[in-house]
Amino acid sequence: MYDTAIIGSGPAGLSAALNLKLHEKDVIWFGAKDLSVKVEKSEKIANYPGIPMVSGADLNRKFHEQMEQMDLSLTDAMVTNILPMDGSFQLLAENEIYEARTLLLAIGAVAAKGFAGEQDFLGRGVSYCATCDGFLYKGKTIAVYCQDRHFEHEAEYLAGLARKVYLYTPYADCGVDLPNVERLTRPLKEVIGGMKVTAIRLTDGTELAADGLFCLRNAVAPAVLLPGLSMDGPHIAVNRRAETNLPGCYAAGDCTGRPYQIAKAAGEGNVAAHSILEYLSSDGKK
Repeated sequence: MYDTAIIGSGPAGLSAALNLKLHEKDVIWFGAKDLSVKVEKSEKIANYPGIPMVSGADLNRKFHEQMEQMDLSLTDAMVTNILPMDGSFQLLAENEIYEARTLLLAIGAVAAKGFAGEQDFLGRGVSYCATCDGFLYKGKTIAVYCQDRHFEHEAEYLAGLARKVYLYTPYADCGVDLPNVERLTRPLKEVIGGMKVTAIRLTDGTELAADGLFCLRNAVAPAVLLPGLSMDGPHIAVNRRAETNLPGCYAAGDCTGRPYQIAKAAGEGNVAAHSILEYLSSDGKK
């Protein structure tokens, strides 16, 4: 069992991972190895203390250098479900189960609801993990929302199982080009069905029959990822110690609210790490 599981490889997750590493805690850190896309795409950053007027790409390189110096590594697997246990948390990531005494959510700003009907059909045709649930749709028709090129290999994996795939990507130049994949030019709006998903509806009103929808995103909405987590609108509700309503669970960065800034995220990651250290030292007895 790990001391802490961190989800998110942006500044908040990195800040927490650095501090926990310095205190020799056993950490499993989930996130994209390229770190934060938001940071990478920032043209100029002028308010990060100690680093005057830096590009996002350069700052990300510095983050990578610091990770290497501290011997920090990332597990590039999507966490799709978290189950609170008695004094720990179980995390499902690409068919693997991990367990940690404490949890830090540093997942960035995530859409609270996703598509209309998405949460209603979770487990009844809506999935966030291709390798976990893809086999259920062998020979069937499915829709796939692929948020980032990082997930194109999962879309191709699903295409190898399904009879037909309706694929929508919010970015141009998608690299998925297979005979049974139809690229959608209009965005998805809604998931519809009865006991299970039967179709998707596009923004122009078009309905396409489908047995399921796979949402391949950089993060799952917090309330879906961890049932029972208290929210403040689209954000995770925390106090000044980065504590959520669930004992042993903390949150930091953009997922806790505005301002969506790198310096704020790094500071909250630091606060969360020290709260986690105190929790672990008290053996979870607060």
